[in-house]
Amino acid sequence: MLITLIILITICAFILYGFYVGVIKARNQMDEALSGIDIQLKKRSDLIPNVLNIAQKFMKHEKEMFTEITKLRTEVMKQPVGTVKRFIAETKLQDAMKQLVVSVENYPQLKSDETMLKAMDTYKDVEDNIAASRRFYNTALRELKNKTQIFPGSLFAKYAGDISKYVYFQASSKDKNNFNADDYLK
Repeated sequence: MLITLIILITICAFILYGFYVGVIKARNQMDEALSGIDIQLKKRSDLIPNVLNIAQKFMKHEKEMFTEITKLRTEVMKQPVGTVKRFIAETKLQDAMKQLVVSVENYPQLKSDETMLKAMDTYKDVEDNIAASRRFYNTALRELKNKTQIFPGSLFAKYAGDISKYVYFQASSKDKNNFNADDYLK
């Protein structure tokens, strides 16, 4: 009888430990995903000045756009990773860069410049990597929330830290609607 009780307690302890480990692993995976986004965003932030410098040589009339993109890039870099303010700033920067890409189409010399073409290809690759990183982050956050909100993982939620401060990446309002190039050509 005593041996059976000890075995049951041991089995329960291992099961509870498994849930604890699951919560910790989910938190670590979410942190890793957030770090991946930060790495890609850093690449984009490092690339933006190069794209702007190349474009400025051809697009003398677009100074206001360059100033706005530079201001938005600075705002993004000031915000802590994973915060709502950072997500909002990132979305604004992404929208401004989309506007720049559309504006480049109006300058045939710029469109055919090899340096600009390489820079824009690199920028597109970085944007694709950011999108993939955001999907990975959203998946990791969902897993963490599931593990910390469903019993018995909810018993160990405090070990995951305050996850309420983390939010899912969502499409910007411009991404949710159909793309209309006329909006950028005004």
